[in-house]
Amino acid sequence: MSEPPSTLALLWSQIRYQNKIFWRTPVAAFFTLVFPLMFLLLFTAIFGNEVNANGITTAQFFAPNLAVFAAVSASYTNLAIGTAMARDEGILKRMRGTPLPPWIYIAGRIGSATYIAAIAVVMMMAVGIILYGVQISWESLPASILAFFLGVGCFSALGMFVAAVVPSDATPAVTNATLLPLAFVSDMFFIIENPPTWMELIGDFFPLKHFAIAFREPLNPLLDGLQFQWGHLAYVALWGVVAVVAAARFFRWEQRPAKSRAKSANDA
Repeated sequence: MSEPPSTLALLWSQIRYQNKIFWRTPVAAFFTLVFPLMFLLLFTAIFGNEVNANGITTAQFFAPNLAVFAAVSASYTNLAIGTAMARDEGILKRMRGTPLPPWIYIAGRIGSATYIAAIAVVMMMAVGIILYGVQISWESLPASILAFFLGVGCFSALGMFVAAVVPSDATPAVTNATLLPLAFVSDMFFIIENPPTWMELIGDFFPLKHFAIAFREPLNPLLDGLQFQWGHLAYVALWGVVAVVAAARFFRWEQRPAKSRAKSANDA
């Protein structure tokens, strides 16, 4: 009698399975990998690639920021949409009825999102280096890697929370309506001089800006040292812990009955 597969083997098989689903969805692949690259090409074409007041080029600023945007799209947006759809289509319910441990299935989804996010980040930085001469401080690269994993973990948990509380038909609207405006107020696309107080408070409150700073600053070739942004990293980690607790509290393996959804809509 053959031995059952190990936990790592089961996890890896789920990650590969979710990866196949992703690559078989061209729209998801386009908006996760190609769309952020288009922003980099567009911004450098509009603003040029001159050295700004901070001593770095346009691409040196945009490439790490858009790498973070792509990573968040791969984790937060894709994970929320895919998980909510799987629940409402009955896939999660059927998976829970199999011998596969439920946590392995969820971890496989998150592992796949992390894998896709890593590809998006590498692609963005490679294009920046090859086409626009973006420089990387290799000494402080470990700080950016740590920021990547903390940030992707945080936004994966937020994506799972959205999937837990939002129906699948509304998930794309909710994720895009939260991510895109937040990117603007978090200095992802532009640094707004003297922004309104409310805009600055929103950008500082949510974790996207802190993720971007923790990932971007260690890659700045003008800065010396390891450049671990411990305050920003701790803030992202705190958001991640809260998101994990909230996602676990509200997560459902099957769609709510129609009567329950109708009652909730009437109450609203």
